[in-house]
Amino acid sequence: MQTPSEVVENSFAVAQAKAGASVKKLLILGFLAGAFIAFAAEASNMVAMNLLSSPEMYGLGRLVAGAVFAVGLMLVVLTGSELFTGNVLMTGAAIKKKIRWSALLRNWILVYLANMAGAVFIAALMYFSGLFHASGDLLGGLTVKIAAGKTALDFMPALILGVLCNWLVCLAVWLAWTAKTFPGKILAIFFPIMLFVASGFEHSVANMYYISAGMFAATDPAYVAAATDIGLSSASFATLNPFGFFVSNLIPVTIGNIMGGVVFVGLAYAYANQSTPKKKPAKK
Repeated sequence: MQTPSEVVENSFAVAQAKAGASVKKLLILGFLAGAFIAFAAEASNMVAMNLLSSPEMYGLGRLVAGAVFAVGLMLVVLTGSELFTGNVLMTGAAIKKKIRWSALLRNWILVYLANMAGAVFIAALMYFSGLFHASGDLLGGLTVKIAAGKTALDFMPALILGVLCNWLVCLAVWLAWTAKTFPGKILAIFFPIMLFVASGFEHSVANMYYISAGMFAATDPAYVAAATDIGLSSASFATLNPFGFFVSNLIPVTIGNIMGGVVFVGLAYAYANQSTPKKKPAKK
């Protein structure tokens, strides 16, 4: 296990490697990370759909969904993929002048777009696979309802839920850096991720899957009918469109994700634990 000061120095080294990565590498690894998070999102819906559709069992459903969703970040971290919400930790290195701000923004933009491509790709495959028909169209209905709930959020709640989410996601990444063994990294990732999903916080890359999948599913009347049966309101359904996707959800959630990861993890631990060189004794 690494000490806090060692983790801080390691985070700077990781940021330098990410800042210097080629465009091709960032796009490929970003696409894969988006796909991994999407796999986790669709699987969490699959295993918890009956629980999440029942008001009496909703809390248990979120716990089950969180336990499954944690696999997504495990895949990202342990394969060395590029995930935007984890890469906000690069800010500490930029502030400490270990990397250029332009390199940080380059990484964020390329990885964010690649994450979206990977997440939407899996959403499209899920729709055309026919798996949304599972349990008498319930999975498709739940997919529509979840997406509509996300696009119906007001700006401030979406931003705050984004802050809380990435505070925990970046803690998971930070703890994974602390651990030196494979099992240790898995355990380090599992609990913070399970906690954020169980709590219902908002993750920008996960929402790239949830909302795009809901928009695909909303084109099928059978899925919309199933969503209505489990409580979809016409008001929230009306927000399920590109405007709701980007303006009502992705923009505030992304801002919140940046704030949560940067302020409460990256900068907090960098300033609290970075080792400082000892001053040489003054000459007499």
